[in-house]
Amino acid sequence: MSERATREENVDVVWSGDWVAERLGVGLEGDGELRELLGLALRRNPKRAHLLVSNVLGKHVPQRPSVVYGAGYGLGERVRALLGAEEARRAVVLGYAETATGLGHAVADGLRDAPYLHSTRRPVAGVRQAGGFEEAHSHATSHLLLPEDPALLARGAVASPLVLVDDEFSTGNTVLNTIRALHELHPRDRYVIVALVDMRSPADRDRLTAFAVEIGARVDLVTRATGTVTLPDGVLERGQALVAAQEAEEAGPVHEAAGHAAPVTRVDLAWPVGVPDGGRHGFTPSHRAALEAALPDMAERIADTLGDGARQGRVLVLGFEELMYAPLRLGTALEDSLGPGTEIRYSTTTRSPVLAVDDPGYAIRTRLVFPAHDSPADGPGDRYAYNVAGAGFDAVVAVVDSTADTPELHAPEGLLAQLAAHTGQVLLAVVPSYTPTPVQEPAVLPEPLRGPDFSSYPPEDVGWLLQDLSDTELEAPTEEREEAIQSGGAHYAESLPVEYQPSAEYQALFSAALETSAARIARAVGTVTETVLAERGPRPVLVSLARAGTPVGVLMRRWARHRHGLDLPHYAISIVRGRGIDATALRWLAAHHAPADVVFVDGWTGKGAITRELAAAIADFEASGGPAGFDPEIAVLADPGGCVRTYGTREDFLIPSACLNSTVSGLISRTVLRADLVGPDDFHGGKFYRELAESDVSGRFLDTVAARFDEVAGQVEAEAKELLAADRAPTWEGWAAVERISEEYGIHDVNLVKPGVGETTRVLLRRVPWKILAKRGAGTDLEHIRLLAEQRGVPVEEVDDLPYSCVGLIHPRYTRGATGADGKAVAGGSTPAADGGAVKDA
Repeated sequence: MSERATREENVDVVWSGDWVAERLGVGLEGDGELRELLGLALRRNPKRAHLLVSNVLGKHVPQRPSVVYGAGYGLGERVRALLGAEEARRAVVLGYAETATGLGHAVADGLRDAPYLHSTRRPVAGVRQAGGFEEAHSHATSHLLLPEDPALLARGAVASPLVLVDDEFSTGNTVLNTIRALHELHPRDRYVIVALVDMRSPADRDRLTAFAVEIGARVDLVTRATGTVTLPDGVLERGQALVAAQEAEEAGPVHEAAGHAAPVTRVDLAWPVGVPDGGRHGFTPSHRAALEAALPDMAERIADTLGDGARQGRVLVLGFEELMYAPLRLGTALEDSLGPGTEIRYSTTTRSPVLAVDDPGYAIRTRLVFPAHDSPADGPGDRYAYNVAGAGFDAVVAVVDSTADTPELHAPEGLLAQLAAHTGQVLLAVVPSYTPTPVQEPAVLPEPLRGPDFSSYPPEDVGWLLQDLSDTELEAPTEEREEAIQSGGAHYAESLPVEYQPSAEYQALFSAALETSAARIARAVGTVTETVLAERGPRPVLVSLARAGTPVGVLMRRWARHRHGLDLPHYAISIVRGRGIDATALRWLAAHHAPADVVFVDGWTGKGAITRELAAAIADFEASGGPAGFDPEIAVLADPGGCVRTYGTREDFLIPSACLNSTVSGLISRTVLRADLVGPDDFHGGKFYRELAESDVSGRFLDTVAARFDEVAGQVEAEAKELLAADRAPTWEGWAAVERISEEYGIHDVNLVKPGVGETTRVLLRRVPWKILAKRGAGTDLEHIRLLAEQRGVPVEEVDDLPYSCVGLIHPRYTRGATGADGKAVAGGSTPAADGGAVKDA
């Protein structure tokens, strides 16, 4: 709906605030649209005399549904533009009961992907209160927050913006109370306040500014119009006296009712199963999509029940107190269904007691009074429908939730009877009250494990999102593990290989390799870190894929601290090929950080299997209801396979941390995922090999590389700048090479082909190797590979056309690629011999 069309809808010859302004001296000043948006009325409230009556809110003044929805949706689009698409996707929108529940929901729609929650004054059995606050000037002050998912308000934690929506921003007290209460529970960096009108005084504006400084957060304000209300001295007392005088004269204007009561017809909406009636317990983007799909059919059902008589007349869709969004969207769908020949209006009933005066210069012309019909917690009392009587509606569609479909609703003095006396037809549409899943105690997620209790890394270097299985016997002989893995009898993550204890000769080779490659590694660390800071900053959360990614994550964290003074959070998380990522760890991350800030880190790519695994795992996690926003892209030190776009180098060179197992990775094992050890709410497992402390070189590896940071800083600056400007799209060259090798050597299983120096090293240390393919002339980068191959009796085959320095082939005994006399894989079983050949099974 265009702004011009909205203005034309509300322009009247007489301003609907003249009556109050003339009698009480209340002034309304602001931009040109303000008087079109607002009128004035008098409250029956001891705390405040006047009431700003919105013409586009759909509460007191019947308005076209498209105008009401467009007002909120347009504000939501402005918030999205303010935050940017990515930050808007992380946001949570909170609306205020009862007046702004529909407005807040429309704002959330304008943000597109944000979940929505509104406060409520209706306690719901079995739903735990997640918060609350007070509205000082209201006739009903206590607001409850009852999300079905207790984690909704903690979504993304610090970096997730909270968008608070109210119809007007008068003093700011309510919003300040809300932010203060929620900030204590879930501190955030940013809040956005949204209102149709900002009517604060200069002093109130200064107070909000000071409050933002006090809590250390950015607070933005998005409104449609701005102005001020001028109140003369004694206006409260004079207003109360004026209300008393009016009520003594007549108990509200009396409009002649129809000669007979209109029929009341119930219409079956076929409300979509599982879609909440509103945002009382939370409303997600998936709920939004389901409702949008169902609206046209529900509108047709209402239109068919109205019949031809109402199609050329005036129809009011009347919501019920906090139930504003569902009837509003039914109203917009009716506008689309019936077209311009039918005049559709929308408003809702309310708890708010307001004086009615039948005068063109007063915003509330008529009032219907009826008893509450939803068994409210604060007991029985009157409820109101304004500007309905005498408005000439040919039909009224009353929309309530099933909780409010009570005998009081149908009583002789109830709402339906009141409506029937003032219109030609009443339809009752009942939306099923959403019943949240019974409250279950949420799993208490433990804090990350840290050194020295778990790992030899300093506690600030990394937090392990693992459970400690150090006292559990998990190791099995390499050949037994290989047989179980390839035969399908067990998954590789259900046991651990026996930790390889390097010979003195191998340890000397590691030391020499470290000294030779430290500067090269430091360059790659700096380059990938600078790329991450430039594209995912300003304060990314590093999440290493344990365990090979962990030393790299620690080095990236140290680079950021050394070069930029940044203290980046760093965690290690488990991902298992074929089983996905640790969902419990992802939930922990989402509860403590914005998912969009998480940068997954690994050591290197081979053929890109983990890259694909992570993307699929994140998609499955979100599809199962997990918090959205995690970016599955991996940042790696080396990307010889061309599988990622964030890397330090694409060269396949020796990374010394690949030469060893736990003794270069904080003495932590590979991660473990076994059903008898890891429950559905547990972190994956891992072991801390304290007994290997004398052989531990984890700190030495980190310190040696970090000592070269200053030396390579200039090269890093140039390389990072060049990379940021380059086309870094993945080529998947490595995957293509692996498929070719798998077929050429008759293996027919890409999982048994491990490309690159790092992956080949793993084959020699943990699996049953068949042979090593080495790029001719690869040089010193393969010295440790040749030594390990010699020690294990594995042949090394020199190859000319290899995109990697080397490729490790796992022995295919248990697939259709077992070796024959020519050294090629053939069908049939065989047993590896000491020389890497094969003999037939007996």
